[in-house]
Amino acid sequence: MLHLRAIVPADRTEAVCDALAECPGATNVVVLAGAARSPRGDLVTADIARESANEILDALRALGVDRDGSIALDKVDLTLSDKAEEAMERAPGHGDDAVVWEELDRQVSEGTALTWSFVAFLALATQLAGIAALIDSPILVVGAMVLGPEFAAVAAICYGILRLQPRRIVQAVRALVIGFTVAVVITYVCALVSRWIGVIELDRLPEQRPATAFIYSPDRWSFIVALLAGAAGVLSLTAGKSSALVGVFISVTTVPAAGNLAVALALRHGSEITGSLLQLAVNFAGMIIAGTLTLLVQRVLWAAVLRGQDRRVARGRT
Repeated sequence: MLHLRAIVPADRTEAVCDALAECPGATNVVVLAGAARSPRGDLVTADIARESANEILDALRALGVDRDGSIALDKVDLTLSDKAEEAMERAPGHGDDAVVWEELDRQVSEGTALTWSFVAFLALATQLAGIAALIDSPILVVGAMVLGPEFAAVAAICYGILRLQPRRIVQAVRALVIGFTVAVVITYVCALVSRWIGVIELDRLPEQRPATAFIYSPDRWSFIVALLAGAAGVLSLTAGKSSALVGVFISVTTVPAAGNLAVALALRHGSEITGSLLQLAVNFAGMIIAGTLTLLVQRVLWAAVLRGQDRRVARGRT
């Protein structure tokens, strides 16, 4: 269940209550007249099934509540209510299959923001990956994968393609390009300094790296893994499964490839530079293709669920 909290102009409170009453997935509606001060209005709260969230948000936005008031949705961890159970049963489909598009929009918008924390996390992850390349440590590779924040920007590209929003795509690509460039440059400089002061005693990366060779040796499996990770990542975002998203981070080798690229540049290891760049391209291409297709399939399947619900309602009225 989700908890709706809306500040509604007094002249539209009844219309909002009517919209909630017409929605089979809404229950526990409460109105506190004149409770809101900034902006002024009535406070309307309700518990709604996740699968009914888009319908209710569309109705409230059509009434201008987002413009003249406020709309907030919170996840409810526990609801002990027979009415809430009935509302979830009446709502079409299943909550895990429902995509709350406004929620996804906010999530991917954050992924396109080029903030210092985004660059810092990416730089730290890339340096971990660079160390992993030097000592052939798969544990550090996994740590770098988990620390990297790049998937949100990848999801923003997928969402932008689905919704035909070129500006969002450009912003996400910009965040990725600048973020990875800064991260690689920082790691490259650190590798050079470490070599000059004797911390790195190698003239070039080791030829035999059985535990981490996959990060600069892309093959058909690299693309297949990227496809699977892209689909799983988008599903985890839309279903709110953060634990599944961690698994996605561990699956893709974007950050490890960037770390290997930086160290290979510092040690002038040409073949691994090419392999790392190709690994980056393969991973991003696979995730974007799979993520976009997953969103498209989710939209088509949910539309089919809603059409089936409408037909059942129409038959019940006749």
